[in-house]
Amino acid sequence: MSRIGKLPVAVPSGVDVAIDGAQVTVKGPKGTLSHTVAAPITVEKGDGVLDVKRPDDERQSKALHGLTRTLVNNMVVGVTEGYEKKLEIVGVGYRVLSKGPTQLEFQLGYSHPITFNAPEGITFAVEGPTKLGVQGIDKQLVGEVAANIRKLRKPEPYKGKGVRYAGEHIRRKVGKAGK
Repeated sequence: MSRIGKLPVAVPSGVDVAIDGAQVTVKGPKGTLSHTVAAPITVEKGDGVLDVKRPDDERQSKALHGLTRTLVNNMVVGVTEGYEKKLEIVGVGYRVLSKGPTQLEFQLGYSHPITFNAPEGITFAVEGPTKLGVQGIDKQLVGEVAANIRKLRKPEPYKGKGVRYAGEHIRRKVGKAGK
């Protein structure tokens, strides 16, 4: 039995869960998220909890069991607390400017500034010229937007310049050997 899949998903007060066949919709104080559950897996509503069940022990069912439970739990956490990914910029002259809650302007050593627009449901929090946060209720979308921002200028291995996740360790290489 999947150790993660068999755990019930706790539904806090103020969160409304609607199950319509394979469609699970979670509504909370921060917004609404929905997910279509893959074929053999079913989600049942209990007393303040959600149970994710699988009908058999086939390989596909086992693989989807824990995944589905985690996706449903991520929706519940997203509509109550939300998610945030923090990024930091390292490099001389590299900086970020906020052009509103859904638009950023980066100076990353290119000849032009880069404007980055947020998709629906994502907001940015700029804490300084080299620190920013990506916030939203959809964990997958927050991670994807943070990865796209990091992709604008990946950290290079010699000086470590670029956009990185907060706390990320960059493997450094030795430069040219001097004589």
